[in-house]
Amino acid sequence: MKDQIDLTIDGQAYVALTRGRYEQLVELVEDAADAAAVERFKERLASGEEELLPSEMVDRMLAGENLVRVWREHRGLTVSALAEKAGIAQPYLSQIETGKREGTLQTMKKIADALWVTLDDLV
Repeated sequence: MKDQIDLTIDGQAYVALTRGRYEQLVELVEDAADAAAVERFKERLASGEEELLPSEMVDRMLAGENLVRVWREHRGLTVSALAEKAGIAQPYLSQIETGKREGTLQTMKKIADALWVTLDDLV
């Protein structure tokens, strides 16, 4: 049984595929896209643009813990050390971590830079 039929309609060449062959081709394209994404991630990981996170850290994030605190602790920094690196007052950073205050966009960018993460990683 053929899994394709060659057609000509109004002078244009077409190919009709069986459903099974079509699904095979779609799967191959999806697999190739997935493989390319994995390779891009590996390259970014090797260059330091990406990093692997421990599952406990991800669990804390998913549980709704303050992202600044989670990243700070992951980086092994104290509140004072992060505040100094970010150029902000330690009490202000503590208030951000406890949810008593929201950091301004400019402050959150400073914190993100000090933690070597993107702003998106903190919000």
